[in-house]
Amino acid sequence: MIHAIALVLGMQLTGEGIARIAGFSVPGPVIGLVLLAILLAAIPSLRAIVEPLANTLLGHLSLLFVPAAVGLIQHLGVFANNFWPLILALSLSTLATLVVTATVFVLVDRWMGSANTSDEAS
Repeated sequence: MIHAIALVLGMQLTGEGIARIAGFSVPGPVIGLVLLAILLAAIPSLRAIVEPLANTLLGHLSLLFVPAAVGLIQHLGVFANNFWPLILALSLSTLATLVVTATVFVLVDRWMGSANTSDEAS
């Protein structure tokens, strides 16, 4: 499992380096995750190395939310003072996400449907 941890942290470090050197606004760990996904797709045998670590992390995923919960409790006064604006922002952003997701799904479905129809016709 130490090899898997080294691989995952190495990809995160690489992503962080790329983000800082190139000046990307995308967080380094996200770039590292994309690099890891590309590496796993290119070298399928790495899956056997990374899978036990991934399963262990997923098994303890709830522990990763503890720092966020502590931060929420520390800033409870800010949330209490801005309760309604936060509720409005969360509601509108959730609604916007649902609308955009549904629209993209319908557009891709139409696009794929027309591609499948043309394949069947020929």
